[in-house]
Amino acid sequence: MGHAYMGKVLRVDLSSGKIQEEVIPDEVYEKYLSGLGLGAYMLYKNIPKDAEPLGPDNMLGFLSGLLTGTGSLFTGRWMVVGKSPLTGGWGDANCGGTFSPAIKRCGYDGIFFTGISEKPVYLSVAKGKAEIRDASDLWGKDAIETEEILLERSIGKKKPRVVCIGPAGEKLSLISGISNDRGRMAARSGLGAVMGSKKLKAVILSGVKRVTPHNRDKMKKLSKKCNKWVQFQPPFLTGPMTAYLGAMLRILPTQMVQDGLLYKIMLRKWGTVSMNQASIEMGDAPVKNWLGSNKDFGPKKSKPVNPDVFTECETVKYHCYSCPLGCGGICAIKGKTGGEFSETHKPEYETVLALGGLCMNEDPDSIFYMNELLNRAGMDTISAGSTVAFAIECFEKALLTTEDTDGLELSWGNTEAIVALLKKMIKREGIGDLLADGSKKAAEKLGLNSMHYASQVGGQDLPMHDGRNDPGYNLHYAVEPSPGKHTIGSQMYYEMYQLWKRVKNVPKFGLFSMIYHKNGKYVADETKAAFGAACSKYMGLLNGAGACMFGAFMGTPRFPIFEWFNAATGWNKTPEEYMEIGARIQTLRQAFNVKQGIKPGEVKAGLRALGLPPQKEGANKGRTVDLETMMSDYWREFGWDPQTGEPTTSSLDRLGIEDSKNNL
Repeated sequence: MGHAYMGKVLRVDLSSGKIQEEVIPDEVYEKYLSGLGLGAYMLYKNIPKDAEPLGPDNMLGFLSGLLTGTGSLFTGRWMVVGKSPLTGGWGDANCGGTFSPAIKRCGYDGIFFTGISEKPVYLSVAKGKAEIRDASDLWGKDAIETEEILLERSIGKKKPRVVCIGPAGEKLSLISGISNDRGRMAARSGLGAVMGSKKLKAVILSGVKRVTPHNRDKMKKLSKKCNKWVQFQPPFLTGPMTAYLGAMLRILPTQMVQDGLLYKIMLRKWGTVSMNQASIEMGDAPVKNWLGSNKDFGPKKSKPVNPDVFTECETVKYHCYSCPLGCGGICAIKGKTGGEFSETHKPEYETVLALGGLCMNEDPDSIFYMNELLNRAGMDTISAGSTVAFAIECFEKALLTTEDTDGLELSWGNTEAIVALLKKMIKREGIGDLLADGSKKAAEKLGLNSMHYASQVGGQDLPMHDGRNDPGYNLHYAVEPSPGKHTIGSQMYYEMYQLWKRVKNVPKFGLFSMIYHKNGKYVADETKAAFGAACSKYMGLLNGAGACMFGAFMGTPRFPIFEWFNAATGWNKTPEEYMEIGARIQTLRQAFNVKQGIKPGEVKAGLRALGLPPQKEGANKGRTVDLETMMSDYWREFGWDPQTGEPTTSSLDRLGIEDSKNNL
């Protein structure tokens, strides 16, 4: 009988070159799972107060999920954690692909780095041996070149798996990420810069150890049942018709409780680009640096990025490890803009909207090209697009001139200027040096009231989901320990997760009616706070498991996460007990921020993102978000101080978090 986790982590001190294994007690896994939870446990314990994010005391961790390798589905995501140089507090990013099982095949649940190497290095773990090797010849190469070279050096029976940084991470761009599988990115929180500061170019893993779940037969039965829902795929709309679906959802005064099975159908057909036009039309996608609306980027302007555009040039589809859905793909790059690259990963929804509607760019060929450019550089496409939109508006308002921009005319929709600006950001050349750390840092340096045009929270540029359309996004952008991320919660997420069908102590949704009036979304009350807290707890579980939210969107009756946990570990916990683990993970991450000097009550979205003043036209016309009330109610739901957002002693006692009491 197994228990799903490997029971130890690898510790690497890059300053001394010392490598050692650390055994993790079983009770730590029971309290925090693996993945995000184990990362929170390790970072809180090992990173001192006021540690410099780009200094030797910061710890950078790569973690697999508790359910990775157990036979469960959608559980192949890996997590990278560290103190964020972008926000100054908790930082995390995760990614799919194939790296997560590679960590466990080497016998570890995580690999943690401290210190700073004197020269560029990479870590190799193969045949049970971990070595720090010279990477001087790799420094300066892009992420895909680096991966290809390392794979060529490591030919064997078992294909190794690689994570690495590109030039953006080497140049300490605070919006740089970490790449695997030829340009798939763990992009947010600026953790590529942490890797660059440590002179750690890459990690390459090759192992053969097996993960042994407690009850393999039960795991198979649960996964087989889940897979039936994944394979359910009725005929659906054409790509251009999705814009009209979005328009219909915008016009209707009422809204149905969202069933994630509909989104699963769209994901399976197109991937995340399925929502490109629909989101613009319904007001979910910000336009023109959050100043515009669907009126500015309507169906004619957005038609070049309708979902069919991306599937028509798709040469091959791919699946992440343990994923039966397969929303990824490789696309051929065409057009004059993309001459130096022949193919790229299918751009994600976030990438298309950040480099498209947010900058008023109507050229899909340029988006394919910029996607590959940024992936190779190892730079976050969300933050890059948001920062370009910030620069365009500053240019429009005469806060930047052609003298500042090295002659670039930064106007809305000027594709050539947008591409040229991104190249400068990657190289930190001229105006690019100002912008390479995201819009907040750029605004701080530029001054001149430019902060008003920086669409960010806590230093992290906002993603492409508008909290004026779903206030739950604005709540999570502000209250999460790693702010400004769309992958945690919203009211729509809560509807799709269907937690109330498995968890007793969360609010029921749609009990008496599957339809509700849209205006109800904008009323800040205790029920909305409970929705938000439940999303945070549940996402803590998913990120502790290595699970993909796209599978979770099918709802708990179809995505048996609680049952998988029990079958994999033999713990026999209730859904309520697992949600308590999610609360513990969230609370420790918040305690980490407080320890590092973050004041949660001061982390808020800008006025524009909150609808202050409200828009005068478009899908979100007249809408404002009462974020102050929502934040206070959310913190109260966790048992934290409702004014400051700091965990209280009683909440720490209730969750059994002993180590953090003396640091609050």
